[in-house]
Amino acid sequence: MNARDDSAVGSALTRTDAALKVAGQAKYSAEFPVDGLCHAVMARSTVPHGRITRIDADAARRMPGVVLVLTHQNAQKLPKKGRAAVNPPAGREMSLLQDDAVRYNGEPIAIVVGETLEQASDAASHLRFEYARETPALDFDKAKASAYPPKTAGPSGKPDKAWGDAAGALKSAEVTVDHVYTTPMEHHNPMEPHGTIARWEGERLTLWDATQYVSGVKETVAKTLGMSAENVHVLCPYVGGGFGCKGSTWSHVVLAAMAAKACGRPVKLVLERPQMFGPVGGRPQTDQHVVLGARRDGTLVSIQHHVISHTSQFEDFTEPSAQPTRELYACANLDTTHRIAKLNVGTPTFQRAPGEASGTFALESAMDELAQALGMDPVELRLKNHADTVPGSGKPWSSKKLRECYADASQRFGWARRNATPRSMRDGHWLVGLGMATATYPAHKMAAKASARLLPEGVVLVRSGTQDLGTGTYTIMTQVAADALGVPVSMVRFELGDTDFPKAPVSGGSMTAGSVGPAVLKACQDLRGKLEDADAGLKDARTPADRGNAMRALAGRGQYEGQGDSPEPPKEESKKTHGERSFGAVFAEVRVDEDLGIVRVPRIVATYSVGRLLNQKTGLSQLQGGIVWGVGMALLEESVLDLRDGRIVNGNLAEYHVPVNADIGAIEVVVVDEDDQEFNPLGARGIGEIGITGVAAALANAVHHATGKRVRDLPITLDKLMQV
Repeated sequence: MNARDDSAVGSALTRTDAALKVAGQAKYSAEFPVDGLCHAVMARSTVPHGRITRIDADAARRMPGVVLVLTHQNAQKLPKKGRAAVNPPAGREMSLLQDDAVRYNGEPIAIVVGETLEQASDAASHLRFEYARETPALDFDKAKASAYPPKTAGPSGKPDKAWGDAAGALKSAEVTVDHVYTTPMEHHNPMEPHGTIARWEGERLTLWDATQYVSGVKETVAKTLGMSAENVHVLCPYVGGGFGCKGSTWSHVVLAAMAAKACGRPVKLVLERPQMFGPVGGRPQTDQHVVLGARRDGTLVSIQHHVISHTSQFEDFTEPSAQPTRELYACANLDTTHRIAKLNVGTPTFQRAPGEASGTFALESAMDELAQALGMDPVELRLKNHADTVPGSGKPWSSKKLRECYADASQRFGWARRNATPRSMRDGHWLVGLGMATATYPAHKMAAKASARLLPEGVVLVRSGTQDLGTGTYTIMTQVAADALGVPVSMVRFELGDTDFPKAPVSGGSMTAGSVGPAVLKACQDLRGKLEDADAGLKDARTPADRGNAMRALAGRGQYEGQGDSPEPPKEESKKTHGERSFGAVFAEVRVDEDLGIVRVPRIVATYSVGRLLNQKTGLSQLQGGIVWGVGMALLEESVLDLRDGRIVNGNLAEYHVPVNADIGAIEVVVVDEDDQEFNPLGARGIGEIGITGVAAALANAVHHATGKRVRDLPITLDKLMQV
C-alpha cells in the first residue's frame, strides 16, 4: 500500500471513538440496558486444595431479593463436565460447578443471583462451605524439582530448541556469564474488570462480554454448553483494557450463561477487583538459567537459556521466556528449554508480551553482565552479535532496522556521556545509572475477513468481527479503509465487536493490525473496483473529496458491497520464507537514593523497528504505554502468594502496585522509517506488546550501573538494594 501526500494512513488522526468515550456514550459490555436484568456475584473457595463436604445456603436463599443460588449440587450438568472446549487460547479448563473439587484458593464455587447487586453480594457473604482439606503444592522452589516439559511453548510450539553444540562450545569460551534470573507472579489489572451479561431467548444466547476475542467466546461457550454455535451471539464494542487476560473464555462467562438459563432471566456478572487474581490468569513466575560464552572480542560462541515457570494443577500453561533468545543474536551454538511446575493456583495466561517480556529481562541482563566482564560497551556487544539473518535457519528477515534503532536511540539519549564504571556518576545523594537493552517481539498474523458496503446515505460501512482494546483499532481501520477507497475518513464508518460480522482472530499477540488491516484493505479495494465499474468517471477523480462526491452520487443507484480477507499464514517454521519480528533499542536513566535505595526513573528513550506506523498518535501512545508497563515490571509488580493457604495477599489495587504518574518521567519514543511489504500489503507489524520488552532489563542494567549491585530477581525493590 503506497503512501500518498493526502494519505490517511500514518497521520496522527484523533481517535474516531474519542468523542463517544469522553461523553460517556461508549457502552462497555456490562453497561448495556437489558430488560429484566438481575445481578450475579461469584463466591470463591477459601482453601487451596480439597473437596467441598458441606454447603449451607439456606440463609442466603431466604434473604430479600435472592433469585438463585447455584452450586455444584444444583448446576446443570455439562458435556464432558464442562471440558468440551478446552483448546487454548480461546477455550480453557474452567470451574463450572461440575463437582466438589477445590483446586486453588479463590476458585469459583458458587453463583448468587439477586434483584440488585447489593442483595446478591449480601447473600453471597452468608454462604457457608466446609472442606476436606488436602495438602497443596504452593512453594515454587520445591515444585521446580518435579518440573516437566510441556507439549508446546510459544509461537514455534517447541518447548526445546537447539542447534550446534552449546555445551561443547562453552568449554572454549574465553569469557562466560552463568546466572539465574527470576520474575514473580503478576496479574493484569485493566481498568475495566471482566464482565458478562447473558440473555437467553429460547435456545438463542446473547452475550455482552468484555473480551479480546468475540469469535473465541462464541465457539467456546457453544461447545461447553453443548449447543450450536449459530445460536450464540457475542457483542463487545469496547474493551477497557485486556493485556491478555481477556483473550480466553474464563469461568465467569459460562457461569453467567448457566445462571441466566437457570433463573430464566438475563444475568450480569462482573468480577470484583480481588477476583481478578486467580480466576482469569496472570503472568507465571519464572526461574531462568542463562549461560553465555564469548570470545575475548565479544563474539558469542554459546547461548543457553533454561526456563522453569509455574502452571496450575489442572491445565498446562507455559511462559515461553526463551523464545526471544532463539532469534535475537547470531550464535552458532544454542540450547533453550522450557519446563513447567504445578502449583495449587489458578492457571496462568498471556500477559502483555508473554515470554518476551520476562525472557528479555533475563537475556538482556546477562548480556549486560557479559559486556562488563569483557570490558566492552553494551551497545558494541550487541552490534557485534547482530543477527543479519534468522539465527539457526539463516532465512532473511522480512524487514529489520535494529542497527538504526541502536544508533538513533543512543544518540538521542546521550549514551556517549556514560562513564562505564559502576557507581561513578552521581547528582548529590542520588547515584545516577544509565542502562540499555534490546526490545523485540514476533510479528504475528492470522486469517481475517472484512466487508465494505456503500450505504444509501453515502457513507461506507466497513465491518470486521475484531476488537478494540483501547488501542485504536476503530481509528486505524478507518484510515486504512479511507485510503483504499480514496475518500476522506469522514466518509467511513468502521464497526467491530460482533460475531455477526466477518470473522477475525483474537486481539492478542499484537496481530490485529497485521491481520485485520489487510482484510479491510482488500474489502475496500473490492468495493472501489465495483464502484468504478459502475461509474468510469470515478477513476478520473483526483482528490479524496472528488472521489467521495462521485461515490455519494452512486449511493442511491444500487447496492454495492466488497469482501476481503487475509489468508492464514503457514504454521510450520519450515514453510516460512522469512523471519517476521519487530525490534527496538531502549535506554534508561535511573537515580537511586544512596542511603534508602529508592529508585527514580527520570528518562527513557526508545527507538523501534516495527514496519509502517499506521497512526502516529495512537502508535506512539501504545509504545509509551508498553514502556510504562516495563517500569512496573521492573520496580513494582508482584503478586505475593501466602505459602500457608494459597491466597494472594495483595489481591487488590491498594497493595498490588502499578506505576502512577509520579513514577514516570520523560518517555521519548521514535519509530524508524520502514515499510515491511514482505509481511503484509500495509507494511505494518503489530506494536501492542513490544513496548514492554527490554524495559525491565534496561532499568536493571541502569540500577547496576548506578549502585554496583546486580539485582537478578524482579521487582527491584529498595530492600534488595539496601542488602549488604
